[in-house]
Amino acid sequence: MLKKVRRRFYATSLYPPYVRFVRRAQARRDQLRWRLMDGWQRLTGRPALPPPQLIEFVIGNPSTAWFLHSGRLAAGSISALLQKHGYSINHLESVLDFGCGLGRVMRHWHRHRGPHFHGSDYNPTLIRWCQQNLRFARFAENPLEGPLPYPGGSFDFIYALSVFTHLTEPQQAYWMNELRRVLRRGGHLLISTHGEYYLEQILPESRQKFRAGQCVVQGGEHAGTNICSAYHPPQYVRDHLATEFEIVDFVPKGALGNPWQDYWLLRKPAP
Repeated sequence: MLKKVRRRFYATSLYPPYVRFVRRAQARRDQLRWRLMDGWQRLTGRPALPPPQLIEFVIGNPSTAWFLHSGRLAAGSISALLQKHGYSINHLESVLDFGCGLGRVMRHWHRHRGPHFHGSDYNPTLIRWCQQNLRFARFAENPLEGPLPYPGGSFDFIYALSVFTHLTEPQQAYWMNELRRVLRRGGHLLISTHGEYYLEQILPESRQKFRAGQCVVQGGEHAGTNICSAYHPPQYVRDHLATEFEIVDFVPKGALGNPWQDYWLLRKPAP
């Protein structure tokens, strides 16, 4: 009975203004939550929070709570993986957050005084916000495909979370080479990928391709955005993306904060 009433309501002229009212109410609620949480962040000496509309652009919803929580999970999982292999974020010299967005992960390094932190992204609006609000790190804009503004061997650790998951195959190959260039010998690169957990999200006609060890890219014309999704069988990463690296660790569904993505910790061979 209730479903029938809803269907009739959806067909009336009252439904569009109702939707607008609900969306405005949700926007006001999100703004209020953001102001309260941003005030608390500043009061406790933490970095400012981006406005909800920018958060939604980056992570797909305007939740400041998830923005903070997911970034904290990601930073924690990065630290834990490094410690597992005998490294500490505090003992690194220079760190690059490639595809840093709004500093979702970067903001959680603000109390670390060891490394020099850098972030890069192709979106100038996001980089501008980071430059103005995350002053403990340095940020630079990069093209969707083109050289990074850093000399070779600039970093001893680079992480790229949910970046290769939104690029075409040629772009993935380009950026693996470019990140290898700016990584020091013996340095580490951490990337996350859509692995076997995501098989059900792949179009049925492409699942066989994935099972055969090939990369599947959907929405490649929108590369660099969340509309484009790339799916990586583990064998593809080994045979294509990681060929110039040593594979230190593979953690299925290990990318906390980027739910159920796989972690690949790679090392640039030392001479």
